[in-house]
Amino acid sequence: MDAGQARILLDTIGGLVHRSGLGGAVEVSARSVTVRATGASLTVEASDGASAYGLRPWLTVCDELGMWPATTNHRALWAAIASAVPKVPGSRLVAIGTAGSPSSVGADVWGEATTSPHWRTSQRPGPAAWWSPDDIAATRADLTASEWRRLILCEWAEGDDALTRPEDVAACIRAGSASLQPRPGVEYLAALDVGTRRDLTGLAVGHVERREAGRVVVIDRVLSWRPSAREGGRVDLAEVETATLRLCREYRVSRLRFDRMQAEQMTGNLARAGVRPVEYVFSSAGADRLARSLFVALRDRAVELPDDDELRAEAMTVRMVETGPGTVKMSNPPGTHDDVLTAVGMVLADLTAQPDHGPGAIYSPTVAPPVVRTLHGARPSLPTRLAVRRAAREQTPGQRRVGLGLLIPGSANDPHWQKARRS
Repeated sequence: MDAGQARILLDTIGGLVHRSGLGGAVEVSARSVTVRATGASLTVEASDGASAYGLRPWLTVCDELGMWPATTNHRALWAAIASAVPKVPGSRLVAIGTAGSPSSVGADVWGEATTSPHWRTSQRPGPAAWWSPDDIAATRADLTASEWRRLILCEWAEGDDALTRPEDVAACIRAGSASLQPRPGVEYLAALDVGTRRDLTGLAVGHVERREAGRVVVIDRVLSWRPSAREGGRVDLAEVETATLRLCREYRVSRLRFDRMQAEQMTGNLARAGVRPVEYVFSSAGADRLARSLFVALRDRAVELPDDDELRAEAMTVRMVETGPGTVKMSNPPGTHDDVLTAVGMVLADLTAQPDHGPGAIYSPTVAPPVVRTLHGARPSLPTRLAVRRAAREQTPGQRRVGLGLLIPGSANDPHWQKARRS
């Protein structure tokens, strides 16, 4: 549970102790409840994975496990809890709550528990036996379809406002590959989303490729930084600036997208170092374009993502919320992040907004035999290359000498057209 829920639980226990006259027997502090006669205590822990290691509890109760998002923090918290069970002989671990997202930590644990001999499972789908038909109808009217399935029927279901589905994310992940090496002739774009205290900082580099299924945006690499204790709970922006400059030079990035409110000074330094920063305006329209670009690309599987744990977790937890008629934006639940996904979204929004002209070709008549490359760096088909060579052989010596290019019938370098014009 988070800190707010922890306070609610302790306040409830404190009220029960006060009303029952047990104040002399039970001590309620800011984080725990202790029975003075025996020393037995109940400690309420917030959902912080970093501080959970090293504990030796006799009984651990995980409340609302189905609502834990699949973030790095919550996975670390569950690992700390599960690994603490064998430390104390006879200890017990109890996980309770309703169902949630199929991509949550709770869904993974439930799937393991139902097949493991080390767990005892119990599932009680509703509605409750004492509900009247009117109760059922009224409750169902107040809940969305996914909320009804999760909270009442105890089914693992995606939220109605989920950015994407687990199967779409899995289909877009480049399995086993966290980064691609830069290639000559490819135009790369980078995007930087800077967070300092509570948020991460995310950096993404990508490019466009034409494939049989159509145009695909390929995210070559992502990097992320977390607030560091040695930096006073902040992200080391000097490290971010150094890594961004190195990556932009390595991939010969044509432009770096950024949010001016977060990274104006840093991008000024990068501009002086030769990087071309271009602001991404996070207005209502800009946020809407970013969210919709991600939604459409994931749905249509028109994006290739690197195999990165943080990016995968953010894609599974981020939601879309309506900000006005026909406009949406991304929103991350408390305790989760969307910074790496936001950097990817800026790359997507920029590259998908460019018109799709298809590949072009350039020929230099001074090179023999003719060398042809598409603008995307790939060789054209064999028939195209043969046609270019045939046209090159038909050039006159004068055309080759002055570099008029290939013969185009009816153009200014067509000798028959020139003769007809003089007559």
